[in-house]
This record gives sequence, structure tokens and C-alpha cells, in this order.
Amino acid sequence: MNNTLKEQPALPNSTSSRVTQLGRWLGIVLFLAVWFLPTPSGLSPAGQRLLATTMLMGTYWLTSAIPIYVTSLIPLSLFPILGILSAKEVASSYISHTVFLYFGGFVIALGIERWGLHRRIALRILTSVGSSPQRIVLGFMLATGFLSMWISNTATTLLMLPIALSLTTSLREVNGDREQSHSKFETALLLSIAYSASIGGMLTLVGTPTNVMFVEIFQRNFPEAPEISMGAWITAFLPLGLIFFLIVWWKLCWSIKRTAPVGKHFFRERLSALGPASQGEKWMLAIFGITAALWMFRSDLDFGLGFVIPGWKHLATRWLVTGLSLGDPEDPERFKKVLGFLNDSTVAMTMCILMFLIPVTTGSRESKHKVPLMDWETLDKMPWGILLLFGGGFALADAFTSTGLSGWIGMAASELLGSQPTWVIVAGVCLILTFMTEFTTNVATVSALLPVLAALSIRLGIDPRLIMIPATLSTSCAFMLPIATPPNAIVFGSGRIRTQDMAKHGVILNLIGVVLITVITFTWALPRLGLDANASNPEWAVPLIETQESDQ
Repeated sequence: MNNTLKEQPALPNSTSSRVTQLGRWLGIVLFLAVWFLPTPSGLSPAGQRLLATTMLMGTYWLTSAIPIYVTSLIPLSLFPILGILSAKEVASSYISHTVFLYFGGFVIALGIERWGLHRRIALRILTSVGSSPQRIVLGFMLATGFLSMWISNTATTLLMLPIALSLTTSLREVNGDREQSHSKFETALLLSIAYSASIGGMLTLVGTPTNVMFVEIFQRNFPEAPEISMGAWITAFLPLGLIFFLIVWWKLCWSIKRTAPVGKHFFRERLSALGPASQGEKWMLAIFGITAALWMFRSDLDFGLGFVIPGWKHLATRWLVTGLSLGDPEDPERFKKVLGFLNDSTVAMTMCILMFLIPVTTGSRESKHKVPLMDWETLDKMPWGILLLFGGGFALADAFTSTGLSGWIGMAASELLGSQPTWVIVAGVCLILTFMTEFTTNVATVSALLPVLAALSIRLGIDPRLIMIPATLSTSCAFMLPIATPPNAIVFGSGRIRTQDMAKHGVILNLIGVVLITVITFTWALPRLGLDANASNPEWAVPLIETQESDQ
């Protein structure tokens, strides 16, 4: 999971202060300039005021002129004052089932961290892969990527980095600081942690906030569209992650020598030091496994060639309709209407509540006592600001649609791209967002651009998911700069990575990511998500089409 904050290496206070002060005034100047310019043809006055507010928020997000979470509260103030959205409409954007999906996922992640299960999982993987430098790097990547699918990218990187630094320190003691092969190994190892954390976060809906943002923005723009489940997402993009992992592994390891004096015993010793699994770890492993399985198999999983695993939501819906007599018996559509009662957030919140009910025995043999699997003190570590960040992004996305700003930008873009093949458009969007997210906050980028891409796809007669999903994935593929993602910043902050090494590997991986996302989308993911690259606007997109036509 990615908590999206652009955690940068420490800057001198004077530099940071200058950037902050400049950002505060620049945001206000851009806000006033856009507001008082002549209204462009085809854009409503409310849309122009929204564009001005977007410039203000974007500048503040980029420069951290005020805390990033406080910037997310600006819509609650300015949208009603400027007549963009009513106070009631803006406030409703800050809470939704998508927010609770992420909330539930984070509570489970906190439980895993509370009982140390993540450390045991990581060391188990590392003891299984082998002792050569290439295999050690692969082990770190597998452990980091797997954990990052379910817990914060930042937390995952902070867990894996000390283990990696301990290993490389042992190598320095054996080989000496002048050993060139060790330097290459250390660089590859540390970069592999940062990169695999970002890749792993792409592969589940709770893996990174940008995926959560996509689901909510898509559903707000197209409420009649079919739902994208956790299982369908994993099935569609797991091959992308596996191929990307192998490419990153090869890219980082091709020049490393095959001998290393520190092997499996290094990780076995640390795993042995953990002792036997505690009752809390066992319960958290069960909760984690059940939650992942329920997420994975809620909807039908189509693996191609006629192999489909039916999801449990149909059985649950039939029980709601027949067992609880839900819906009007005379309504032929009642089964379809009740189908939306349960979703992935239902699973997440149910498991969260169970964690507070399950007692766990802890303490020494002489002073055993029972505590709940999860308590409020642990839950209070929740990064509540991220939920506000979601809310600000959702409010911005709602306003882009309601004011017609997304349609106006989409119309201008469609005039430039209308003659291009669909795959060229998708690749171009991926390229822009990949390098944009090197400098901007991922959630801010997704919040501002996904509504525009939704309108653009409608203008071009393309299924909106065909552009919006690759664009979302691309915001997780920033591998070039230390400021691009928290994992990049954390490993850079170790002092063992040079900026030029990260940039040298990262720029190539950025470009590879654009190609991979485009190719996987059009070859494997489309049928898994029920998409057709040649289909025109689907029926559920009609309301947005009518809105765009009425705005002209």
C-alpha cells in the first residue's frame, strides 16, 4: 500500500522555508489569475472558478505550502463560497464505502504490524530463496512486494530496510569498503526494496490510495457501471506485477557477481530469534488469509479458456433476497438491485470488528493475560490524514464533473487525439502520468486527471476504464527520483544510494512500465475486466454523455 506522501530527503530549513513561502503566494496568484481571466469559450463560470481552485490546491500540494492534509480541506471552504458545490454535496464526498475499504485494509495492516507477523513472513520468504546475491535480491523483492500488496508501502520499506542494511554491513565487515562488487550488490538490494514496494502496491485495490481513488471516481462518474472487484483486479494485473518484478530484478542484478559470503543462515538466525509464533500472530494470519480470500473470490474470476471460478456474492445475494425477503417480490430487477448490497468494504469492516472481539493470550508464563487482537491504542496510529486526502480528491473529482470542467478539457484533448489509435492514446496517457508523478503527489494527480480522462474517453468513444485504469497504474511507476515516492525517499535517506544510480535505473524502468502497462492492458487485462478495446461508449456512460452535451 502506498500512503502517497512525497516524503523528501531532509532539506536545509532555509530552503524548505523559501519553497513553502513561495508556494503560498504562488498558489494565491495563480488562483486569482485564472479566476479573473476572460472565461474561455464553452467553459462555465463555475468551471473557471473550479479551475482556479485546482491551481491553488495543486500548487499547495506540490510545494507543501501548508500541510498536505489541510490542503485537502480547501473544498469544504471554497466550493460553497464560490458556488461550485453546496456544503452538503462537498461534505458527502469525504466519506464513502471506498474510504471504508481502505480504512478496513489499514486496520488489518496495523494488526499485522502489532503482532510482528509481517517480520516473520518476510524472513520466511528470505530463508527460502537461496544464498547468491541475485537470489537474496529476489527474496527481498518477493517479501517487499507481497507485504506491500496489503500494508503501507512506507511501512513495508521501513521494515525491510534495516534487514537489508544489517546484511550489507556484514558484507562490508567481510569484504572491506573497497569491494566494488559489494557496492553494486548494496545498490541493487536497496533499490529493489523501493521499487518492489511500489510494484506490489499496484496489484490490489487496497495496495495504494491511487487504486482506491480510481474506484471511487469511476463509480461517482458512472454509477450504473459494473463494479470492479478485488479478485478481478488481482487476476487482471498480477501478470503485470510478476513480469515487472522479473524485469526489475534482471535490471538491478545483471552486473552482480554470483558469490556472497553471507547466505541463508543470516536470515535463519533472525527468524530463530523471533521464537515460536505467538497466539496473536496465528490469529492475524487467519484474519489476513480469510480477508484476502473473501476479497479475491467475491466476484466471478475469469481466467480465460472457459475457466471461471464463481464468486460468493451471488450466493450471498440469493440469501438476502430469499432468506430475508429483501426487495419487492414483484420487481423483476430485485436480484440485480440487491447484488450491490455487499462489496469489498463489507468484508473489510466485518473483519475489523472481529479483531476487536477476538481475545488473545499474551505475556509470560507467570503473568499471562488476555487482550483483544486489536485495540484503540493501536488503531489510533491510523494515518487519518490520508482519509482527508481521499475526501479532498473525491470532492475535486465531483466538482470537475458537475461544473463541466472535465468535459471542456476532454473536448479540447479529443480534438488533438481523435485520429490516434486507442493504444497510442493509452500509451501517451501512461507516459505523461508516469513522469508527472515523479514531481507531484499521486493522489492529487489522480484526483485532478481521472475526471478529465473519463470525459476524454467519452468524447473519443472509448470505454472509460480502458484509459482510466492504465493511467492509475502509471502513477505507481515513479522510480527515477528520491522525492517521487516514500519508498524511494526512505532508501535514499539511508545514505547508501546515489541520486544518479536511482535515476539511471529509474528512467529506464519508467519507460518499461509505460510499455508493460499498455501491453498487459490490451492483451491480458481486458477480458479479465470484461472490456472490449473496439467497443464504443457503453450504455452506463450515457448519463455523462448527456451531461457533456447539455454543457455545450
